[in-house]
Amino acid sequence: MEKQFRRFKKWNKLFLPLHKLRYYPPKFVLRDPVLEGVYQAITSGQQVAVIVINVSNLREFSQQLETNQLYEFKNDLKIGFKHVFDDSIYKNDLLVVHDYYSEGLTIFLRINDEKQSVVHIEKMLRVLMPQLEKWIFAKYPYFHHTFEIGYMFMERKQCTTQDALYLAQQQAVAMAEKRVQTRYIETLLEVRDIIQKREITLLAQPIIDLSNKRIKAWEFLTRGPKGTALENPLQLFSLARQSNLIYDLELLVLEKSFQMIERVKCVDDVFLNFTPITLGNKRFIPALEKLLDRHQNINPYKMIFEVTERDSIEGLTFFRDNIKQLRQKGFRIAVDDTGAGYSSLHTISEIMPDIIKIDRSVIQDIDTNRVKESMLKGLILIAKETGSLVVAEGIEKKEEAEVLKRNHVDLAQGYFYAKPGTLEKERVALL
Repeated sequence: MEKQFRRFKKWNKLFLPLHKLRYYPPKFVLRDPVLEGVYQAITSGQQVAVIVINVSNLREFSQQLETNQLYEFKNDLKIGFKHVFDDSIYKNDLLVVHDYYSEGLTIFLRINDEKQSVVHIEKMLRVLMPQLEKWIFAKYPYFHHTFEIGYMFMERKQCTTQDALYLAQQQAVAMAEKRVQTRYIETLLEVRDIIQKREITLLAQPIIDLSNKRIKAWEFLTRGPKGTALENPLQLFSLARQSNLIYDLELLVLEKSFQMIERVKCVDDVFLNFTPITLGNKRFIPALEKLLDRHQNINPYKMIFEVTERDSIEGLTFFRDNIKQLRQKGFRIAVDDTGAGYSSLHTISEIMPDIIKIDRSVIQDIDTNRVKESMLKGLILIAKETGSLVVAEGIEKKEEAEVLKRNHVDLAQGYFYAKPGTLEKERVALL
């Protein structure tokens, strides 16, 4: 009975409102160097993500083990994850692996690029989890296990670093441990409610023609309900993906985009970010056709669908056919994050995009890095081979812009030109 009460007390914290959580500080205390590392990551503009990896049948397995054997198993799990992590291309992302949570591991990561964080984590897990399973099976061949995984990004607003980590960890637990049905369903309903109530806002960032310094296009960016944790697109889209609502959310973004274009009478090109999950959905083209029927002022030749976030297009049965139909209707296709990894280069070879967007990891400090300028030149050559325009993302200073102009990059966007804002205000300010 006492054990059940302790377990209830532990899980009950998940269902308390945030203002009461201060009475329930986390049971684990991270060492000061780790907290300092997390703080430094945040203040330097990096994202911090919390991943919870549970062993779903650990409770049943633990009944077969002595206390010291269970401790050894959990320690081996921790060692195994660090081992596969250290041997991977993701080793620089890792802040710490913690095993305080009784069902498995809690992992803290730092991620440089906010825009790509969600898929970066999912891609990393697809690579590392099979290796971890293989590693565990080699040591415990009699243990048939499965993993439950959830993740959340740290949102630090008016609270300490440790409190922010704890709140993110609670969300990740709820996503991983779907047996905590109350919290999971609450999260699912929260995202679904946002979609049903259409509580998203679109911001616009101008894309500049470097030959004449005039606005050529706009990229629309999504924000959740203002003043909430889900205003942050990382939180919103990560929960939507884990709740299998990403298609519904992105379709809402498309409809809101059409409405905004008509409302402000925008005649410039518009870039819209979509995951391959949505572009490869068999329902996408019929849904798009219905929207075009309702918004007949929308000119498809002014619209660019941007394939985002390094997602693989492999295994998406309808993706290539949908891309073909989009082009037949006049829409153009862009590939995002070029230069950030293999998958974007592979996507270029597969779909021959009209526009290639060069990742900001290539652009950042390109004025002081000859290797990055060489990379830029190589990507421009690829664009010439495919007949693609080139857009450089993430320009933050004049010197970077001068390197782009020197290399005859077509278009550019970034804080150096303008931060995202409402399209109405941005158009007036830049006229």
